[in-house]
Amino acid sequence: MSAPGPRGTRHAPTTRTAALWVPDWPVVAALAAAGLDAHVPAAVLGARAGGGTTAGRSVVATSAVARRAGVRRGMRRRQAQEACPELVLLEADDERDARTFEPVAAAAETVVAGLEIARPGLLLLPADGAARYHGSEPALAEALADAVAETGHECQVGVADGLLAAVLAARADAVVPPGGSAAALAARPVGELVHAVCDPGVVAAVRDAVGLWWRLGLHTLGDLAALPAASVAARFGDLGAWAHRLARGEDERPPARRRLEADLAVDTALDPPADRVDVAAFAARRLAEELHALLVAHGVACGRLRITARTTEGELERCWRTDTAAGGLSAARITDRVRWQLEGWLTDAARRRTGTAGSPEVAPVVHLALAAEDVAPAGTHQPALWGADAGQDERARQALDRVQGLLGGDAVLTVRRAGGRDPRHRVRLVPYGEEAVVDRPPDRPWPGALPSPAPATLLPEPAPARLLDAAGADVVVDARLGRSGDPHRVRWDDQEHRVVGWAGPWPLAERWWAPDGGTRRVHLQAVLDDGRGLLLAQTAGAWTVEALYD
Repeated sequence: MSAPGPRGTRHAPTTRTAALWVPDWPVVAALAAAGLDAHVPAAVLGARAGGGTTAGRSVVATSAVARRAGVRRGMRRRQAQEACPELVLLEADDERDARTFEPVAAAAETVVAGLEIARPGLLLLPADGAARYHGSEPALAEALADAVAETGHECQVGVADGLLAAVLAARADAVVPPGGSAAALAARPVGELVHAVCDPGVVAAVRDAVGLWWRLGLHTLGDLAALPAASVAARFGDLGAWAHRLARGEDERPPARRRLEADLAVDTALDPPADRVDVAAFAARRLAEELHALLVAHGVACGRLRITARTTEGELERCWRTDTAAGGLSAARITDRVRWQLEGWLTDAARRRTGTAGSPEVAPVVHLALAAEDVAPAGTHQPALWGADAGQDERARQALDRVQGLLGGDAVLTVRRAGGRDPRHRVRLVPYGEEAVVDRPPDRPWPGALPSPAPATLLPEPAPARLLDAAGADVVVDARLGRSGDPHRVRWDDQEHRVVGWAGPWPLAERWWAPDGGTRRVHLQAVLDDGRGLLLAQTAGAWTVEALYD
């Protein structure tokens, strides 16, 4: 029987976990894809932000050579290049990282069965049985390192009680004795919790929580573990409960407190077989939406996502660990993991066939299945209390999927909000179902932007118009925003309307330093006698109608 925990509670015994970590995997994968030597000082930049250039982006991963030169994560591009002028900058690519990690996972699976991919570069493996088979936990770690070395990569292996302790042990290439995880974690900074995150999308939430705990005086994992579990859960929710368990050196999810839930699974046969990743990923997106709908309908979240693909050459299976503390997997995140795994399988199959990276157009997939395992009640992931519950949304999605299947993925477009100073720049059309990242984030400040409210209808192309004063002369706004007269009538679309109200003008000057002079224009709002509102723009003395207000 385990020892009593805080306030007399008892916890289920913690299993031994082995963590296999390939240091700096995003850099390793990027260097291999670029055909560069591993000894080149390199850094991976985060996803593109506003403006689409690398100037304002920061380093998310560095090679050991770059770190010795002073490059650190979080540095801006220019800071990193100042520290190391010969630094090679590489793009972040989650799909590439996952695809190239498959050979490492396959090599580790020859030593220990039942592994989980926490994220590309980090594997979690059950250590109890494997350690007995190999004779000891250090012998198990040595066997794993030898297997991975055959793929051309170096790794570090750690064994401990609980997820966080095992991951930190792997980063130190150490084995923590049974029962010693809590003591080993106690003096660690609370920010070390970020290393246990499996989903990159959850990193920001964990860092925000760590910042709050630091301001509250919780500087170490031992400080967090000393608090009552019930108080932490009540104050910080599921994320706090998750962090508290890890800080105590326990498993990520408490088996003793879960009611038993059946695994949820969906599958589909691919006829004709999918011989390309994009075709298989299209079917995977529908499966992901079905599985997500099942999870929501049952009010649960899964701790593991099992992906099974049957090809013309056999069956492939891989398990991904998920972060239930942040609400579980969305349909888009499930789709991403399936696409990454398919890329890894098919590309690895081509490599084995040809001895090179090869083309992924091999081993057609004939059957695809997804299973949500380690299912537990979701504290916050629940369906809405009211809304369209008669199936209209589902039927609409099915209809759009059929159209895309007939006409192609780019045939159905949806709107994504973007940043900008005028309505035309504030929207992007992207293929339906894709989580496209816009190059102008809408949450950034946009000085000089057109004031609210936004127009209801944006014309596909600006329509030529004339803005006239009471004498019938054209109204022109000069460089000092001086008007030649007050707006009185608008001629547009072969019609003439009287202006009963107007506002503006608002100047807009973007990229004035560019060789082409950038964009210089003024906007003006006008209300017509028929009740409609127009957004007018003047460029080089000529007016156009940009949008309509209701």
